[in-house]
Amino acid sequence: MAMGSTRRTMLAAGAVGTAALLAGCGGDSDGGSQEETSPGDAGTGGGGEELATTADIPVGGGRIFKDRKIVVTQPQEGEFKAFSAVCTHQGCIVSSVSDGTIDCACHGSRFKITDGAVVRGPATQPLPAEEIEVSGNSIQSV
Repeated sequence: MAMGSTRRTMLAAGAVGTAALLAGCGGDSDGGSQEETSPGDAGTGGGGEELATTADIPVGGGRIFKDRKIVVTQPQEGEFKAFSAVCTHQGCIVSSVSDGTIDCACHGSRFKITDGAVVRGPATQPLPAEEIEVSGNSIQSV
């Protein structure tokens, strides 16, 4: 009987370990990108906290705010957009913004900086828009 208990204990421990390993592979990888951080929680609706200044967001590019899970882009001079930084494929945080796209290093999905639409899969859904407010040269979460 002691042998059966030990075997069950080992199988249960192995299952827990496997589940923990799989959860660790889930989607927090950011591909080693450069990103900005800002104070506040990781959710939306930060109550008008400043994310960046307009000068921080390059024209034709953008910046990822990993801790807020937001990416802010400037498709054209003076036009600022914001999207969820969570890839719609498997939940990774997007890794970079370049050449007019928001890129996810996990599986290669790319999204337009203008509207978050999918440019290249495997993602099939666009990045959801986030609300921001530009006041003077300050970009704030709403």
